[in-house]
Amino acid sequence: MKLAALLVALCAALFVVSLTSGQVNASVGESLVALWRDDGLPLSVVMQEIRLPRALLAVMIGASLGMAGAAMQGFLRNPLAEPGLIGVSGSAALGAVLAIQTGLTLFFPLALPLAALSGAVLAVVLILLLAGPRGASITLILAGIAISALAGALTSLVLNLSPNPFAAADIVFWMMGSLADRSFDHVWLALPFMMLGWALLALSARGLDALTLGEDAAQAMGINLARLRLMLVIGTASCVGAATAVAGAVGFVGLVVPHLLRGFVGARPSSLLWASALGGAAMVLAADIAVREILPQRDLKLGVLMALVGAPLFLHLIFKTRKEMA
Repeated sequence: MKLAALLVALCAALFVVSLTSGQVNASVGESLVALWRDDGLPLSVVMQEIRLPRALLAVMIGASLGMAGAAMQGFLRNPLAEPGLIGVSGSAALGAVLAIQTGLTLFFPLALPLAALSGAVLAVVLILLLAGPRGASITLILAGIAISALAGALTSLVLNLSPNPFAAADIVFWMMGSLADRSFDHVWLALPFMMLGWALLALSARGLDALTLGEDAAQAMGINLARLRLMLVIGTASCVGAATAVAGAVGFVGLVVPHLLRGFVGARPSSLLWASALGGAAMVLAADIAVREILPQRDLKLGVLMALVGAPLFLHLIFKTRKEMA
């Protein structure tokens, strides 16, 4: 309970800081008052139409990636597993890249996230077809790797053959990940998919706890492994696909956050799910605040900062684990 209270308080504090961070010269009190005021003034518009959806998306994306990472690590019983392992993020990125390259985004602003979601749905269908209804975990991993590699190759091919340098630049910048210039349209588009993912992953908590004893023991306890895998694949795909669709590639959240919090929950997968959701929300909120404060004039990308912070942190965790095992 103490950990839950601490994480909730941290998320709430970072949410307020996110709402009041930016280049608009206004005090914290003025900014928060403008959030509820309907006077049409610039500060109110900035707070209600720019900062609020950006902060909400940071919470949603962080919670989705953190929860999906904890679920995948619990299901595969591998602390190195991460949400992108099943290839959904790469397929969602491919869909977005095709939308940019074909010019659909010029005629329909939401074409990019919708195309990315379509790519994520296609990836889920392919994973289920390749892995089969009763395939083992290794089959699921291999199917995800194959789909991810194919999506990455096709994305590189589109960039390589792109006759429009401006479209190629837009593709590269989008793939770096960012929450800038997002609106409530993106919030409402991603929220139903994320809520579906959260619900499915939460329902898998009992099965994940049982899997810590092994697949045979889990089946003896009445866990339907095929149904559990289906729930995890669809839940993870919904979370990761929606996050990638509205923000681009944001890595390391689903990999690092469960590592940081596992020791505080006794390595119990069901407890790690909600802890990673809150921890992921806090991490993405903090990173998005840093993006706006470190280089406000250069549009530092969220995905770039997450990689710069996440990679060294993960290396530290690796060395720490090696010392503990020595």
